[in-house]
Amino acid sequence: MKGFIAALFIFSIVSFLSCTKTNTGTGNGGNTSFVPNCNGAATGFSANVFPIFQSVCGQSNCHNTGSVNGPGPLTNHAQISAATSNIRAAIISGIMPKNTTLTAAQKNSIICWIDAGAANN
Repeated sequence: MKGFIAALFIFSIVSFLSCTKTNTGTGNGGNTSFVPNCNGAATGFSANVFPIFQSVCGQSNCHNTGSVNGPGPLTNHAQISAATSNIRAAIISGIMPKNTTLTAAQKNSIICWIDAGAANN
């Protein structure tokens, strides 16, 4: 049983790392940190935030149904809102999304939605 749990843990870590990217920003030792601006940010979940997850996180096959990467699937409000601290940290640090980058407006929408309580609106 211990071997199974250890193998599952290792598999989860490897899966998470396979869907992360190396931050190649400048300054601060190569790391960047996004500072959100919530003034005028579009923060409706259904209209603004969820479409970003559908087009970026779902299309990359990293967080579709059945995913074991990071916080797992991010295909609905319950899954996304349960992972807000991980999502916020990954966006602020720039390690997510793996194969693309978000615009400042997209980052603001997600971060400001999280900071406002992650409502299902």
